[in-house]
Amino acid sequence: MFNTLFFYLSKILWALLSPANVLFVLLAAGTVLLFCNRIPLAKWMLGTGVILLALAACLPIGKWLATPLETRFATNPEQPDDIDGIIMLGGAADALSSYLWNQTEMGSAAERYLAFAALGKQYPDAQMVFTGGAGTLRDQDFKEADIALYELANLGIARHRLELERESRNTYENAINSKALVNPAPGEHWILVTSAAHMPRSVGVFCQQDWPVIPYPVDHITLPGYQFRLSLELAGNLHDLDVAFKEWVGLLAYRLTGKTTALYPGGCA
Repeated sequence: MFNTLFFYLSKILWALLSPANVLFVLLAAGTVLLFCNRIPLAKWMLGTGVILLALAACLPIGKWLATPLETRFATNPEQPDDIDGIIMLGGAADALSSYLWNQTEMGSAAERYLAFAALGKQYPDAQMVFTGGAGTLRDQDFKEADIALYELANLGIARHRLELERESRNTYENAINSKALVNPAPGEHWILVTSAAHMPRSVGVFCQQDWPVIPYPVDHITLPGYQFRLSLELAGNLHDLDVAFKEWVGLLAYRLTGKTTALYPGGCA
């Protein structure tokens, strides 16, 4: 019951906190106040909204926020020779869109599938776990795990190697449901595949569940060495800002509710 309440509250609160939505509300409220002849307040809200919009359009603020997240763990990390399992977190494919178009519809995190399949071929004896149901308030009947079953077969992963967890709605449920599914033994080596910005929160959750994992981050949005490159890319910059800000908000919320081991996890102590 608490997990369901947390899921719904997190979706509602994020809709209120999303930088893109905040900017829209500021500009819309300022416009309404202008027509209501509340000139001073309208000027303040419209001016603030335009300044923030200009900053978001010109500055890679999202990439700045994402840098400490994406550099928390090494890319292409060294791994032990003996790998017991590989876990991939869902969030790369759009289950509803895939159903409606009758083909796999990927988002920007398609690298998760590619890395997961490549690691599966690199470690042919490792158990493979895909965890991901539906992370939206609506359309809970469309599960990403069903898309993953088809797509991973296309990438050469045999069905008998693959465990599918299709009921999780967020990162916390990814961890607890997957652990209940495979019951990993102490001392086993498991690789975790997810987006780089999402990796700190994911590792913290798995550590909280006493399941140490080897982070394998993919799907980076930052550009090492280009952190101060200016550009007029409002849509792209707003997307990056939403992604990074959501992760920091998620880290804080997960820490306050005891779902992760630290505000800025760096591994299992």
